Amino acid sequence: MKLIYFYNEEWEKEYVSSRMPEWEIAFLDGGVQKHPEYKDSEAEALAVFVNSKVGAEEMDRFPKLRFIAARSTGFDNIDLAEAKKRNIQVSNVPTYGENTVAEFSFALLLALSRKIYTSYKNIEINHSFSTQGLTGFDLKGKTIGIVGTGHIGMNAVRMAKGFGMNVLAYDVVQKKDEAQALGFEYVSFEDILGRSDIISLYAPYNEHTHHMINKDNVEKIKRGAWLINTARGGLVETDALVYALEKGIIAGAGLDVLEEEKNTSDETSLLLGEHPMEEELKLVLANHYLIWHQNVIITPHNAFNTREAVMRILDTSVKNLKAYSEGNCENLVAQK
Repeated sequence: MKLIYFYNEEWEKEYVSSRMPEWEIAFLDGGVQKHPEYKDSEAEALAVFVNSKVGAEEMDRFPKLRFIAARSTGFDNIDLAEAKKRNIQVSNVPTYGENTVAEFSFALLLALSRKIYTSYKNIEINHSFSTQGLTGFDLKGKTIGIVGTGHIGMNAVRMAKGFGMNVLAYDVVQKKDEAQALGFEYVSFEDILGRSDIISLYAPYNEHTHHMINKDNVEKIKRGAWLINTARGGLVETDALVYALEKGIIAGAGLDVLEEEKNTSDETSLLLGEHPMEEELKLVLANHYLIWHQNVIITPHNAFNTREAVMRILDTSVKNLKAYSEGNCENLVAQK
Protein backbone atom coordinates (compact mmCIF):
# COMPACT_ATOMS: atom_id res chain seq x y z
CA MET A 1 0.00 0.00 0.00
CA LYS A 2 1.12 3.53 -0.69
CA LEU A 3 0.93 6.32 1.88
CA ILE A 4 1.48 10.06 1.40
CA TYR A 5 2.74 11.40 4.71
CA PHE A 6 2.79 15.18 5.24
CA TYR A 7 5.32 15.64 8.02
CA ASN A 8 6.16 18.50 10.38
CA GLU A 9 9.73 17.60 11.39
CA GLU A 10 12.50 15.70 9.62
CA TRP A 11 12.93 13.04 12.29
CA GLU A 12 9.35 11.83 11.75
CA LYS A 13 10.35 10.25 8.44
CA GLU A 14 12.74 7.71 9.91
CA TYR A 15 10.52 7.06 12.92
CA VAL A 16 7.44 6.29 10.82
CA SER A 17 9.16 4.39 8.00
CA SER A 18 10.99 2.12 10.46
CA ARG A 19 7.65 1.10 11.96
CA MET A 20 5.87 0.60 8.65
CA PRO A 21 8.34 -1.32 6.45
CA GLU A 22 5.53 -2.96 4.49
CA TRP A 23 4.24 0.40 3.22
CA GLU A 24 5.52 2.47 0.33
CA ILE A 25 5.69 5.96 1.83
CA ALA A 26 6.18 9.32 0.11
CA PHE A 27 7.08 12.06 2.59
CA LEU A 28 6.23 15.70 1.90
CA ASP A 29 7.07 18.52 4.29
CA GLY A 30 4.38 20.78 5.66
CA GLY A 31 0.70 20.60 4.81
CA VAL A 32 -1.22 19.51 1.75
CA GLN A 33 -1.67 23.11 0.59
CA LYS A 34 2.09 23.59 0.45
CA HIS A 35 2.16 21.17 -2.50
CA PRO A 36 -0.77 22.30 -4.68
CA GLU A 37 0.47 20.54 -7.81
CA TYR A 38 1.29 17.21 -6.15
CA LYS A 39 -0.83 14.30 -7.34
CA ASP A 40 -0.56 10.55 -6.95
CA SER A 41 -2.71 8.06 -8.83
CA GLU A 42 -1.68 5.12 -6.62
CA ALA A 43 -1.80 6.51 -3.08
CA GLU A 44 -4.39 4.76 -0.93
CA ALA A 45 -3.79 6.66 2.32
CA LEU A 46 -2.90 10.14 3.57
CA ALA A 47 -1.45 11.06 6.95
CA VAL A 48 -2.08 14.73 7.75
CA PHE A 49 -1.78 17.19 10.62
CA VAL A 50 -4.24 20.01 11.39
CA ASN A 51 -2.37 22.34 8.99
CA SER A 52 -3.69 20.32 6.04
CA LYS A 53 -7.14 21.03 4.65
CA VAL A 54 -8.49 17.96 2.88
CA GLY A 55 -11.61 18.60 0.85
CA ALA A 56 -12.96 17.56 -2.53
CA GLU A 57 -10.21 19.34 -4.46
CA GLU A 58 -7.47 17.61 -2.48
CA MET A 59 -9.19 14.23 -2.69
CA ASP A 60 -9.37 14.59 -6.48
CA ARG A 61 -5.56 14.56 -6.52
CA PHE A 62 -5.54 11.05 -5.03
CA PRO A 63 -8.15 9.02 -6.98
CA LYS A 64 -7.43 5.75 -5.15
CA LEU A 65 -7.61 7.35 -1.70
CA ARG A 66 -9.46 5.17 0.81
CA PHE A 67 -8.08 6.23 4.20
CA ILE A 68 -7.04 9.46 5.93
CA ALA A 69 -5.09 9.31 9.18
CA ALA A 70 -5.58 12.61 11.03
CA ARG A 71 -2.61 13.07 13.35
CA SER A 72 -4.73 15.05 15.80
CA THR A 73 -7.81 14.82 17.97
CA GLY A 74 -9.68 17.44 15.97
CA PHE A 75 -10.62 16.68 12.37
CA ASP A 76 -12.48 19.80 11.24
CA ASN A 77 -9.77 20.26 8.59
CA ILE A 78 -11.17 17.20 6.76
CA ASP A 79 -14.43 17.30 4.81
CA LEU A 80 -16.12 14.27 6.34
CA ALA A 81 -19.20 14.48 4.13
CA GLU A 82 -17.04 14.40 1.01
CA ALA A 83 -14.97 11.55 2.43
CA LYS A 84 -18.10 9.51 3.12
CA LYS A 85 -19.38 10.18 -0.40
CA ARG A 86 -16.13 8.70 -1.76
CA ASN A 87 -16.04 5.80 0.70
CA ILE A 88 -12.92 7.18 2.39
CA GLN A 89 -12.50 6.30 6.07
CA VAL A 90 -10.99 8.78 8.52
CA SER A 91 -9.24 8.06 11.80
CA ASN A 92 -7.96 10.40 14.49
CA VAL A 93 -5.88 10.32 17.68
CA PRO A 94 -8.54 10.73 20.36
CA THR A 95 -6.57 10.90 23.60
CA TYR A 96 -2.98 11.95 22.94
CA GLY A 97 -3.32 15.35 24.57
CA GLU A 98 -5.84 14.78 27.32
CA ASN A 99 -3.47 16.05 30.02
CA THR A 100 -1.11 17.95 27.70
CA VAL A 101 -3.64 20.49 26.39
CA ALA A 102 -5.29 20.87 29.78
CA GLU A 103 -1.91 21.65 31.34
CA PHE A 104 -1.26 24.29 28.70
CA SER A 105 -4.60 25.97 29.31
CA PHE A 106 -3.66 26.38 32.97
CA ALA A 107 -0.24 27.67 31.92
CA LEU A 108 -2.04 30.41 29.98
CA LEU A 109 -4.39 31.08 32.89
CA LEU A 110 -1.54 31.33 35.41
CA ALA A 111 0.46 33.56 33.08
CA LEU A 112 -2.52 35.93 33.02
CA SER A 113 -3.57 35.65 36.65
CA ARG A 114 -0.04 36.34 37.93
CA LYS A 115 1.05 38.71 35.13
CA ILE A 116 4.02 36.52 34.27
CA TYR A 117 4.61 37.96 30.80
CA THR A 118 4.34 41.57 31.96
CA SER A 119 6.72 40.86 34.83
CA TYR A 120 9.27 39.33 32.49
CA LYS A 121 9.04 42.16 29.96
CA ASN A 122 9.48 44.76 32.71
CA ILE A 123 12.79 43.16 33.64
CA GLU A 124 13.91 42.48 30.05
CA ILE A 125 13.07 45.89 28.61
CA ASN A 126 12.97 48.28 31.55
CA HIS A 127 15.39 46.44 33.85
CA SER A 128 12.80 47.07 36.54
CA PHE A 129 12.29 44.76 39.50
CA SER A 130 9.37 46.78 40.83
CA THR A 131 6.15 44.88 41.57
CA GLN A 132 4.01 47.97 41.01
CA GLY A 133 1.16 47.18 38.64
CA LEU A 134 1.80 43.44 38.85
CA THR A 135 -0.89 42.46 41.36
CA GLY A 136 -2.65 39.33 40.16
CA PHE A 137 -5.46 37.17 41.50
CA ASP A 138 -5.79 33.76 43.15
CA LEU A 139 -7.37 30.82 41.35
CA LYS A 140 -8.54 29.31 44.65
CA GLY A 141 -12.19 30.07 45.21
CA LYS A 142 -12.79 31.28 41.66
CA THR A 143 -15.46 29.68 39.48
CA ILE A 144 -14.25 28.17 36.23
CA GLY A 145 -16.60 27.17 33.43
CA ILE A 146 -15.37 24.13 31.50
CA VAL A 147 -16.96 23.97 28.05
CA GLY A 148 -16.62 20.42 26.75
CA THR A 149 -16.00 17.51 29.12
CA GLY A 150 -14.28 15.06 26.81
CA HIS A 151 -10.85 13.66 27.66
CA ILE A 152 -9.16 17.07 27.77
CA GLY A 153 -12.02 18.81 29.55
CA MET A 154 -12.15 16.17 32.28
CA ASN A 155 -8.42 16.59 32.91
CA ALA A 156 -9.04 20.33 33.18
CA VAL A 157 -11.78 19.66 35.74
CA ARG A 158 -9.35 17.65 37.89
CA MET A 159 -6.68 20.34 37.63
CA ALA A 160 -9.16 23.07 38.54
CA LYS A 161 -10.25 21.11 41.61
CA GLY A 162 -6.58 20.80 42.55
CA PHE A 163 -6.37 24.60 42.58
CA GLY A 164 -9.40 24.75 44.88
CA MET A 165 -11.69 26.19 42.21
CA ASN A 166 -15.44 25.84 41.89
CA VAL A 167 -16.18 24.02 38.64
CA LEU A 168 -19.16 24.42 36.35
CA ALA A 169 -19.35 22.43 33.12
CA TYR A 170 -21.31 22.42 29.90
CA ASP A 171 -21.57 19.57 27.42
CA VAL A 172 -24.34 18.05 25.31
CA VAL A 173 -23.31 14.69 26.81
CA GLN A 174 -23.19 14.87 30.59
CA LYS A 175 -20.98 12.53 32.64
CA LYS A 176 -23.08 12.55 35.78
CA ASP A 177 -21.10 9.89 37.64
CA GLU A 178 -17.86 11.83 37.12
CA ALA A 179 -19.60 15.07 38.14
CA GLN A 180 -20.65 13.53 41.43
CA ALA A 181 -17.26 11.90 42.07
CA LEU A 182 -15.23 15.02 41.27
CA GLY A 183 -17.65 17.55 42.71
CA PHE A 184 -18.59 19.69 39.73
CA GLU A 185 -21.94 20.80 38.32
CA TYR A 186 -23.36 20.65 34.80
CA VAL A 187 -25.22 23.83 33.87
CA SER A 188 -26.53 25.52 30.75
CA PHE A 189 -24.15 27.38 28.43
CA GLU A 190 -25.86 30.63 29.44
CA ASP A 191 -25.04 29.83 33.08
CA ILE A 192 -21.40 29.19 32.12
CA LEU A 193 -21.26 32.66 30.60
CA GLY A 194 -23.02 34.40 33.47
CA ARG A 195 -21.48 32.65 36.47
CA SER A 196 -17.86 31.91 35.52
CA ASP A 197 -14.85 33.96 36.53
CA ILE A 198 -12.87 31.99 33.95
CA ILE A 199 -14.31 30.35 30.82
CA SER A 200 -12.12 27.61 29.34
CA LEU A 201 -13.01 26.01 26.00
CA TYR A 202 -12.39 22.35 25.15
CA ALA A 203 -15.23 21.71 22.70
CA PRO A 204 -14.71 20.27 19.21
CA TYR A 205 -15.30 22.58 16.26
CA ASN A 206 -18.30 21.80 14.08
CA GLU A 207 -21.46 23.45 12.73
CA HIS A 208 -23.04 23.35 16.20
CA THR A 209 -20.11 24.93 18.05
CA HIS A 210 -19.17 27.55 15.44
CA HIS A 211 -19.06 30.94 17.22
CA MET A 212 -20.34 29.55 20.53
CA ILE A 213 -19.27 32.89 21.95
CA ASN A 214 -20.65 35.55 19.65
CA LYS A 215 -22.05 39.07 19.37
CA ASP A 216 -25.48 37.85 20.47
CA ASN A 217 -24.37 36.33 23.78
CA VAL A 218 -21.13 38.12 24.72
CA GLU A 219 -23.06 40.65 26.82
CA LYS A 220 -24.21 37.75 29.02
CA ILE A 221 -20.65 37.00 30.16
CA LYS A 222 -19.92 37.85 33.80
CA ARG A 223 -18.19 41.21 33.77
CA GLY A 224 -14.45 40.87 34.31
CA ALA A 225 -14.28 37.19 33.33
CA TRP A 226 -11.23 35.72 31.63
CA LEU A 227 -11.35 33.51 28.52
CA ILE A 228 -9.03 30.60 27.74
CA ASN A 229 -9.19 28.87 24.35
CA THR A 230 -6.92 25.94 23.52
CA ALA A 231 -9.52 24.20 21.34
CA ARG A 232 -10.36 25.85 18.01
CA GLY A 233 -10.39 29.51 16.98
CA GLY A 234 -13.79 29.21 15.34
CA LEU A 235 -15.50 28.63 18.68
CA VAL A 236 -15.18 32.36 19.34
CA GLU A 237 -16.36 35.12 17.02
CA THR A 238 -13.33 37.39 16.84
CA ASP A 239 -15.31 40.62 16.52
CA ALA A 240 -17.30 39.68 19.62
CA LEU A 241 -14.12 39.05 21.60
CA VAL A 242 -12.64 42.39 20.53
CA TYR A 243 -15.89 44.11 21.52
CA ALA A 244 -15.94 42.36 24.91
CA LEU A 245 -12.35 43.40 25.62
CA GLU A 246 -12.99 47.00 24.57
CA LYS A 247 -16.08 47.22 26.79
CA GLY A 248 -14.42 45.52 29.76
CA ILE A 249 -16.83 42.58 29.69
CA ILE A 250 -13.88 40.22 29.34
CA ALA A 251 -10.83 41.26 31.35
CA GLY A 252 -8.39 39.29 29.22
CA ALA A 253 -7.80 36.10 27.29
CA GLY A 254 -5.29 33.31 26.78
CA LEU A 255 -5.55 32.07 23.20
CA ASP A 256 -3.65 29.22 21.61
CA VAL A 257 -5.94 29.39 18.57
CA LEU A 258 -7.39 32.19 16.43
CA GLU A 259 -9.88 32.44 13.62
CA GLU A 260 -8.02 32.48 10.31
CA GLU A 261 -4.74 32.16 12.19
CA LYS A 262 -3.01 31.14 8.96
CA ASN A 263 -3.34 34.74 7.76
CA THR A 264 -2.25 36.44 10.96
CA SER A 265 1.43 35.93 10.21
CA ASP A 266 0.99 36.59 6.50
CA GLU A 267 -1.23 39.65 6.29
CA THR A 268 1.01 41.20 3.64
CA SER A 269 0.11 38.62 1.02
CA LEU A 270 -3.55 38.98 1.95
CA LEU A 271 -3.48 42.77 1.67
CA LEU A 272 -1.58 42.70 -1.62
CA GLY A 273 -3.75 40.00 -3.16
CA GLU A 274 -5.60 40.78 -6.35
CA HIS A 275 -9.05 40.41 -4.77
CA PRO A 276 -8.72 40.72 -0.96
CA MET A 277 -11.69 39.34 0.94
CA GLU A 278 -13.21 41.87 3.32
CA GLU A 279 -14.07 39.39 6.07
CA GLU A 280 -10.58 37.88 6.10
CA LEU A 281 -9.06 41.36 6.22
CA LYS A 282 -11.24 42.23 9.21
CA LEU A 283 -10.16 39.04 10.98
CA VAL A 284 -6.49 39.80 10.39
CA LEU A 285 -6.90 43.29 11.83
CA ALA A 286 -8.93 41.98 14.77
CA ASN A 287 -6.35 39.32 15.50
CA HIS A 288 -3.64 41.96 15.54
CA TYR A 289 -5.71 43.95 18.04
CA LEU A 290 -5.68 40.83 20.24
CA ILE A 291 -1.94 40.32 19.80
CA TRP A 292 -1.16 43.81 21.11
CA HIS A 293 -3.74 43.87 23.92
CA GLN A 294 -1.99 44.03 27.30
CA ASN A 295 -4.31 41.43 28.89
CA VAL A 296 -4.20 38.93 26.03
CA ILE A 297 -1.61 36.20 25.57
CA ILE A 298 -1.48 34.43 22.22
CA THR A 299 0.54 31.31 21.49
CA PRO A 300 1.02 29.59 18.09
CA HIS A 301 -1.34 26.59 18.39
CA ASN A 302 1.24 24.94 20.63
CA ALA A 303 -0.87 23.35 23.37
CA PHE A 304 -0.35 19.84 21.96
CA ASN A 305 3.43 20.18 21.68
CA THR A 306 5.26 18.11 24.27
CA ARG A 307 7.68 15.26 23.56
CA GLU A 308 5.33 12.78 25.17
CA ALA A 309 2.24 13.96 23.30
CA VAL A 310 3.97 14.06 19.92
CA MET A 311 5.14 10.46 20.42
CA ARG A 312 1.59 9.43 21.34
CA ILE A 313 0.35 11.10 18.15
CA LEU A 314 2.83 9.26 15.93
CA ASP A 315 2.43 5.89 17.64
CA THR A 316 -1.36 6.03 17.45
CA SER A 317 -1.30 7.22 13.83
CA VAL A 318 0.98 4.32 12.86
CA LYS A 319 -1.34 1.97 14.72
CA ASN A 320 -4.35 3.39 12.87
CA LEU A 321 -2.65 2.94 9.50
CA LYS A 322 -1.60 -0.62 10.29
CA ALA A 323 -5.11 -1.47 11.45
CA TYR A 324 -6.50 -0.13 8.18
CA SER A 325 -4.07 -2.24 6.13
CA GLU A 326 -5.18 -5.30 8.09
CA GLY A 327 -8.86 -4.57 7.49
CA ASN A 328 -9.60 -3.83 11.15
CA CYS A 329 -9.80 -0.03 11.45
CA GLU A 330 -9.37 1.70 14.81
CA ASN A 331 -10.26 5.19 16.07
CA LEU A 332 -12.57 5.88 13.15
CA VAL A 333 -14.31 9.25 13.08
CA ALA A 334 -18.09 9.05 12.76
CA GLN A 335 -19.18 10.22 9.32
CA LYS A 336 -22.74 11.47 9.10
